[in-house]
Parts: sequence; structure tokens; C-alpha cells
Amino acid sequence: MDLAIRRADFDDPALALFLTRHLDDLAPTAPKESRHALDIVSLREPSVRMWVGHVDDQLVVTGALVTIAGSNHDEEVKSMRTEPAVRGKGLGMAMLTHLAADARARGVQRLWLETGSMEYFAAARALYRRFGFTECGPFGAYRADPNSTFMTAML
Repeated sequence: MDLAIRRADFDDPALALFLTRHLDDLAPTAPKESRHALDIVSLREPSVRMWVGHVDDQLVVTGALVTIAGSNHDEEVKSMRTEPAVRGKGLGMAMLTHLAADARARGVQRLWLETGSMEYFAAARALYRRFGFTECGPFGAYRADPNSTFMTAML
């Protein structure tokens, strides 16, 4: 399965649909105040770098990096989503590897992330652990939340 990763084109209707599905998938997992996924407007902010991955011209995976306010060397992983039909094929790891390489090339020293603590997110947490992330406390503007798991990795 050949994955082509490139910067996101926010005018692409396929990306808008993919991100809408992402938010829809997350809606039943936690109360609104515990869901921290970014919408397409937030992903367009200058502090965000977003990528999309395609297989055979089909959008199958996304990922983004967000500058953490007040830090020159830390970024947050956001908007990691793999199309359900192709999960378990290494596409999430490929995107995460791409994000880390981009961050490292720009001098970022540490990545952070917030993901759900529920069973729905078990595969995501396992992916992050395989990459080298470890659990930590809240970071940036986050506060302790039983619906969240916070993780970090040095690059």
C-alpha cells in the first residue's frame, strides 16, 4: 500500500468530509468539554501544519502539528485519523513518523498529545506508545480530565 503524504489543501471537499467524519466519530466518546479535536477553521490557523495521506488518490489518513503557545521547541500532535476501512495497516504510524520528521527538521525537541482515555482510543494509545510516547500530566492549556490521556515524546 503506497501512501503519498502532502500538505493539506483546505479547499479540498474530500478533506472537509474526512474532518467532519472525524468530529462525528468523536462526538459520542466524551462530553463536549472533554473533546479537543480541531475543526477545519482551527486547522487553518498559522500555528498549525497539517498533512493528508492518500492511497490510490483516496484520502485515508490525516495528522497535524500545532505550536504550543510559549514554547519554541514543543509541538502538539493533532487531528490524527485513519479511515476505518484501512486501520491496522501502518498508515497511522507512517503519518506519525512523517510528523516527527518534519518537527525534528524544524528544531522541535518534544511532541505532546491528548487523546481519549476510553476503550475507543486504545488502538491510538498503543500506536503512540509504539512510537515512543509515554503518559504524562496535562500540558499547555489542558487541565486534568478523566476522559483524557496525555502523552509526550522526545525527538
